[in-house]
Amino acid sequence: MSLLAVHRLGSGSLPVDRAVVHADDEGFLRGRAVFETLRVYGGRPFRLEAHLERLRRSASTLGLPDPDVDGLAAAGEQAIRDGGEADAVLRFLWTPGREAGGMPTGLALVSTLPPGLEELRARGLRLAVVRWVPGHRLAGSKSTSYAENLAAQDEARRQGCDDALLVAADGTVLEAPTANVWWREGDRVLTPSLEQPILAGVTRAALWELAGATGYIPEEGVFRLERAAAADELFLSSSVREVMPVTQLDGEPVGEGLPGEAARALQRALRMLATGA
Repeated sequence: MSLLAVHRLGSGSLPVDRAVVHADDEGFLRGRAVFETLRVYGGRPFRLEAHLERLRRSASTLGLPDPDVDGLAAAGEQAIRDGGEADAVLRFLWTPGREAGGMPTGLALVSTLPPGLEELRARGLRLAVVRWVPGHRLAGSKSTSYAENLAAQDEARRQGCDDALLVAADGTVLEAPTANVWWREGDRVLTPSLEQPILAGVTRAALWELAGATGYIPEEGVFRLERAAAADELFLSSSVREVMPVTQLDGEPVGEGLPGEAARALQRALRMLATGA
């Protein structure tokens, strides 16, 4: 993705090649910061309020000052206009600021969409199972402490896969490093419960609402890996990638080894919800 626009609270729109975070900002020094990533459709950020509310909850979990959600919303709108792309990625970043009693740092960043999303959607992802011991303190928060998540993705890619499926030591399915996971059993679509240490995805919530309208019954719970591996189909959901089918798990085909019917139906419904078309 290419950075198109930057807006910093208190400073306004800035050149994309200008430094905007101090070297002693705690977000940089210690990873003590929170963020949100959402998709922009036709110049409109999708479910902006839900993302900003989750940013507020994440900041509270980390003991950060309350985010200026109104200021960030306005900054995001300006960054979208500055970026000049109707379809893009919007990110918010909130840090406590400099160690020496500085003011919090709030940023809105707009970038191009990652290349090749539709090609991946047509082909389907290959996932590798990565055993995972989540930190319960930060579980469910969008903290910038993402090193372990990225290490899991790197491990999956070393195995020739596109992404990882995080599974607890007892074999319970959790999530992907940057996405929620779903699978279909007949007319039911299942996803891990939010009572587990996983992120409450905004796109996950949208798919839960859309499932009935597309002919599926949503169900959440605590599920073993064997159940997901034996599903009729498997897919991920996230703000940027939307609904992404999974066709292989640890080198074995999922279902028929092709993108499945629920993933296609939910992708169409999500795009219609987001764009109105």
